[in-house]
Amino acid sequence: MQDKPVALVTGANKGIGLQIAKELAAHGFTVLIGSRNRELGEEAASSVGADAHALQLDVTKRDSITAAAERIRNEFGRLDVLVNNAGISHAGEPGRSLEEISKASRPSIASLDEMRAVFETNVFGVIAVTQAMLPLLSVAPAARIVNLSSGSGSLTMKADPADPHHSSFGVIYGPSKTALNAITLAFAIELESTPIKVNAVDPGFTATDLTNFQGTRTVQQAAREPVRLALLDASGPTGTFSNEDGPLPW
Repeated sequence: MQDKPVALVTGANKGIGLQIAKELAAHGFTVLIGSRNRELGEEAASSVGADAHALQLDVTKRDSITAAAERIRNEFGRLDVLVNNAGISHAGEPGRSLEEISKASRPSIASLDEMRAVFETNVFGVIAVTQAMLPLLSVAPAARIVNLSSGSGSLTMKADPADPHHSSFGVIYGPSKTALNAITLAFAIELESTPIKVNAVDPGFTATDLTNFQGTRTVQQAAREPVRLALLDASGPTGTFSNEDGPLPW
């Protein structure tokens, strides 16, 4: 088992995930760049530096998850940080605008097939990866799990008519993040007697391909709170949902 702490960031070949990987490497971690496409993962790892390694990982494929966990076990012996960053906003035609995505999510017309596809990545993928990595996280002295969520998953916020996105709350992306928040809390409760801390974070409306680069925040800004949660000391919280400004309502 190596001395340097090891972090896995899923969906890390671009966007917020890549920035989180860069910052964790700067904090002394060996960083595993989880990517569905091995070549894109290799390119991303090269941009991070010598302490980054590409890890082929499709969070919707059981065989891929199992192989990734086995490689981590064989090469590194443990996992200190798991950042569940991989996520999708829709499963329709590429290039749809945010307005089109929102319209397609309306409860009266939403495609159940698209909803299932989004939940497969944003919800079931997180559960599958976390379950597979828990034996490796348990070997670490004080592991951290950080789940990339969204303010659009806050039922308290979206139920408020004063919320600017109240009228656009649909049944696909937002509810997938609501479910992710519930899963975060469930894992935190199960693991609260251990040193492992589990938290969810809203990185904010960030300019990445997830938002068709329409976001108002940079990836550097978006990575701050996930990295803070990944680096929590023993006094830090577990089972929380926050953004850079503080706690968010479930």
